[in-house]
Amino acid sequence: MKRILLIIPYGGVGGMERLAFSFYNYYKSQGHFIKAVKFIKLDTDIINFGEDELYFSDKDYVHMSKPKRLAFNIIAPLRLRKLIKKHKITHSIAFGDPPNFYSSVAFTNEFKIGSMHALKSVELSNNSMLSKLTRFGFKNTYTKFDKLVCISKAIKEDLLENCGYPNDRNLEVIYNPHDVQEIQRRSKESLDEEEEQLFGDKTILFLGRLSTQKSPWHLIKAFSLVLKKEPEAKLAIIGDGDPSVVDHLKKLISDLGIENNIVFLGRKSNPYKYLVRARALALASHYEGTPNVIVEAICLETPIVSSNCTEGIVELMSLKQHPEVEANFTVESGIITPNLFKGKLGIPDNDDFIPEEELLAKALQNILSSDEYKKHLKNNKEALLAKFDLEKVANQYLEKRENIDL
Repeated sequence: MKRILLIIPYGGVGGMERLAFSFYNYYKSQGHFIKAVKFIKLDTDIINFGEDELYFSDKDYVHMSKPKRLAFNIIAPLRLRKLIKKHKITHSIAFGDPPNFYSSVAFTNEFKIGSMHALKSVELSNNSMLSKLTRFGFKNTYTKFDKLVCISKAIKEDLLENCGYPNDRNLEVIYNPHDVQEIQRRSKESLDEEEEQLFGDKTILFLGRLSTQKSPWHLIKAFSLVLKKEPEAKLAIIGDGDPSVVDHLKKLISDLGIENNIVFLGRKSNPYKYLVRARALALASHYEGTPNVIVEAICLETPIVSSNCTEGIVELMSLKQHPEVEANFTVESGIITPNLFKGKLGIPDNDDFIPEEELLAKALQNILSSDEYKKHLKNNKEALLAKFDLEKVANQYLEKRENIDL
């Protein structure tokens, strides 16, 4: 029996949190001792671990003063070290940047696993405290992990080629797992009457954290162009996030005069019942790793439109390699559009439209007007899902590395 600690930043509906919850359920079913620690626990948490849950703060990081944030960053590794020793942890898995950093400087002796879930060269182009800590970790502490999991080949290559990661000794590519049967089972739950009306034949869905990483303003602007040809179309947004991003989106929607066609649904404990009913899932991120929601959409045969923000998108959405082009291209699970990132992270200074948003709008219009994309996805679903088996991946995380990926 292993004694496992899962380390996550929040309990929201984000991909890393859902991944940790899948691991939790699998490891517990195998008879392992399991605990999960959240750095931030909120009353609105969707992901909860019952009696196996621990946490460091019940106040959101964005609401802490600068001195309190600094104190939190200093104390968190010490508290993590104490938990690991108290529960005699043999294996720890950190999900994402803050957990990675705190785990790497806790200096404990368990089999220590970190994980990289996004393209870091883009994310680290800003100068936030988190970026500074991550850059420090790359150079000084992340090499101490027994295994640093990259959830796509593109992320591993980016770390080595663009982020100054010293070598690939502890890097291993492991795709995020998915419990396909559980996703499909939960997708069958009913909606209430108002939600049923919202999810008609022309409803596009955004599912994820409203953050600068996801840059949802591009999707909203593209959707405003879709409405010129599809005036009955709807955009449903599931998730919450950075208040400044939410405020910007609501102002943008008001300025564009499309309030009647966009609905913010907030956090949802079961996003799958909405995803299965959407005409398309849409992503317009500035950077990603291999977004879990893309695989979840494939499970439910919902076509995807995503910007080509990383090669990891192609790894998920297609069975083939595709060169990066400045035009839309159709793949087995939907349509990939050109990269929207223009070299600067953060809320934009203006709302001028860019050509890539027009191409995103065209892709959305294509899926709204044709059933062929759904049929094509259905025919290729099993092949696309083959590398995401939960049992295989969960065990692979805990295995000691015998071979170095080249």
